[in-house]
Amino acid sequence: MTDLKYQRILLKLSGEALSPKEENGIDPQSANKIAQQVKEVFDMGADLAIVIGGGNIWRGKIGIEVGMDQATADYMGMLATVMNSLVLMDALEHIGVTTRVQTAIEMRSIAEPYIRRRAIRHIEKKRVVIFAGGTGNPYFTTDTAAALRAVEINANLLIKATKVDGIYDSDPKINPNAVKFDTIRYIDVLSRQLQVMDATAISLCMENKMPLLVLNLWEEGALSKAVRGEPIGTLVTP
Repeated sequence: MTDLKYQRILLKLSGEALSPKEENGIDPQSANKIAQQVKEVFDMGADLAIVIGGGNIWRGKIGIEVGMDQATADYMGMLATVMNSLVLMDALEHIGVTTRVQTAIEMRSIAEPYIRRRAIRHIEKKRVVIFAGGTGNPYFTTDTAAALRAVEINANLLIKATKVDGIYDSDPKINPNAVKFDTIRYIDVLSRQLQVMDATAISLCMENKMPLLVLNLWEEGALSKAVRGEPIGTLVTP
């Protein structure tokens, strides 16, 4: 058992983490790579829960732009997260990690409904829990769902896994002189309008003193470094 700085983690993944390069859809090989990283941390003794987006399958704003009702577009996005969650569950189960999917919208034939105490019990029994369906309500992002679930399960750390190695003062893809933050406070994220998570998610984390670590998922050993408290990414603190 490895010494862990953070025992209970909620990992937020974007739907794009599961997509083939430069394409929409689901790439099972990407799911397998993520599952291996999760297993590495799981085998270290960490408690793990996951929230995953659905942007690789459906982006609600595309529907809204052509006149679709926002609530309908958002519900479609929630269904996309369920598909992604089932793919990741399958990848984890194939490598020996017992996993449960809980959905914010009931669909009992394929997943459990979200029940907070049951989710915590699964985690205590050393199962990975994947929370699907966002918050179950339209108008809320999966980032907000991740912040909410992290607080509900008493996580020690919320990890937002991206393709960038942390938070910068401007977009590093556009500005080669962009400066990376090692640590930053939530209030500064909001005042600088840094595109980390939406304001609802940031406010929820700030009010509940939930630390947030933004890192590059594809950096080798990123998650294991994070749970040990080694320097990686950008840590956002209250």
